Amino acid sequence: MVTIRLTMAQAVIRFLKNQFVERDGGQQPFFAGCWGIFGHGNVAGIGQALQENPDFRYYQARNEQAMVHVAAGFAKMSDRLRSFACTSSIGPGATNMLTAAAGATINRLPVLLLPGDIFARRNVAPVLQQLEQPYTQDISVNDCFRPISRYWDRIHRPDQILTALPEAMRVLTSPAETGAVTLSLPQDVQIEAYDYPLELFEKRVWQVPRPRPDAVLLAQAAAWIRASRAPLIIAGGGVIYSQATQALEGMAGRTGIPVAETQAGKGALPYNHPMSLGAMGVTGTPGANRLAREADLVIGVGTRYSDFTTASKTAFQNPAVRFINLNIAEFDAHKHSALPLVADARAGLEELAVALGPYQVPDEHRARALEFNREWDREVARLYGLEHGPPISQSEVIGAVNRAAGPRDVVVCAAGSLPGELHKLWRSRDPKSYHLEYGYSCMGYEIAGGLGVKMAAPDREVYVLVGDGSYLMMNSEIVTSLQEGYKLTIVLVDNHGFSSIGGLSQSVGSGGFGTQYRYRNPQTGQLDGERLPIEFAANARSLGAHAIQAQDLPSLHAALEQAKAYDRTTVVVIETDPEQRVPGYESWWDVPVAEVAEMESVRAAREAYVRALGRERPLSAGRAG
Repeated sequence: MVTIRLTMAQAVIRFLKNQFVERDGGQQPFFAGCWGIFGHGNVAGIGQALQENPDFRYYQARNEQAMVHVAAGFAKMSDRLRSFACTSSIGPGATNMLTAAAGATINRLPVLLLPGDIFARRNVAPVLQQLEQPYTQDISVNDCFRPISRYWDRIHRPDQILTALPEAMRVLTSPAETGAVTLSLPQDVQIEAYDYPLELFEKRVWQVPRPRPDAVLLAQAAAWIRASRAPLIIAGGGVIYSQATQALEGMAGRTGIPVAETQAGKGALPYNHPMSLGAMGVTGTPGANRLAREADLVIGVGTRYSDFTTASKTAFQNPAVRFINLNIAEFDAHKHSALPLVADARAGLEELAVALGPYQVPDEHRARALEFNREWDREVARLYGLEHGPPISQSEVIGAVNRAAGPRDVVVCAAGSLPGELHKLWRSRDPKSYHLEYGYSCMGYEIAGGLGVKMAAPDREVYVLVGDGSYLMMNSEIVTSLQEGYKLTIVLVDNHGFSSIGGLSQSVGSGGFGTQYRYRNPQTGQLDGERLPIEFAANARSLGAHAIQAQDLPSLHAALEQAKAYDRTTVVVIETDPEQRVPGYESWWDVPVAEVAEMESVRAAREAYVRALGRERPLSAGRAG
């Protein structure tokens, strides 16, 4: 056996740069490089290895959480066929990655984490930043990654990567099991040398398969659909990741089955497709929620049925409703006692279309879906043109960005009130034009995630919509976008605090307590004084971005046009009225209200909550044959 003597860290980097993926005959490197911030836990190991391998590009982040968000955004935009590695030092550098790692796993996005770890040989313990426990020496802060990783390992000896690295790749390239993968690398082991077999570093191509559904279950699913009078398709993120949008569009057009979209599935159909109902659930459209309530058959394609999609199990009220779930993950395919089609979304839709033959829904069902589509288009136009304020409404901001963006341009968002309104109002014209991190809805994802999107698709303009709360939490990667030459157009909505939770607080009777950016009032002792005067445009300029302060809708339109002419990241700041909200449309979200309270507003909210709670259905009583 031919070997080469390398440090463990050198071997890791050499292995990673020779991993490729292939789907449908298209082959590409899986890793686009490595993000990192160096400290004593990785500077002499992974850091030195990256320096020796300039063809495996190193990217310098400003925040460890942000660099994992960049990797997740890149992976999502790449349909999970590419990603980054992310390295940190031990201690706070590692734990800073926890939040974004959880988001990657929840959203089923592949990200490789390489945190430094405490000494394996222990003789110098406790080292700087080491967590000590009196009951064991075999633990570090990196054990926090265990529950949020799809694969976790600690490398105690340099030869252990011979088995750990292939297992990491197996998980990262799995369409069903992917998420954050964590390899904890003790700082002394990183620099240990070992005679590695050369075959470890040969090019390896990981095939991403398209599993087909079971023939018996497929035939049963087709029979259920043919017997249905009011079917509904719910398109989730799996439709996008498997590139199944054309198959879905063909099925909807031929059969007349209307389609509602989750946050991850938005863009599965163009907004103006006759069978498109738009958003589903808590942040859904009237048509989607009405047809869901009446549906006798729900066909979930690539969705995990979050509480926002099911409106906390209140969306489906037909006593006879049945579910067919087409999903690559067996876990999701069986939800709601569904008929499970465990398969790739595109392959499954193609085979289902053949099995259905000339089936079409009743004419009245198709006609209702078409009318709901037209009604919603008129409502979106109304909300885009409210002529509210100033300050203007958030829906007018969304309309302005949608008009400025080209069909292939991408809007990026994650948290606050913007995702719900974007889910309803954004007119998607391309399957990749809508990029929301809503599995974790992580404040601070937006700018970093937008950078990842731009790196994956440099030919597209990327519009990052971010609230002032998220911007203040993490704007550091503006600097990185400038350093790397990736232009973002960031539209910063200044609504003076946490608008989404402010509205939620009002709905549970708490009146928006603690959700506005205000000085402490010496008379009341509360944060209900004057508004804080935050100069967001000045802040963006201080980071090197071009910045424009818009005052009203015409100046916002002008600012968005100006931004197109700049070759570097531009931040457009616009104040909005936090009380001018897009309505909810025939849906509900289960947010518990205090059972006992002194405030009358809370008691009234509790009564309404109890009434709504009665509409929840378990959807798991078993399926009819």
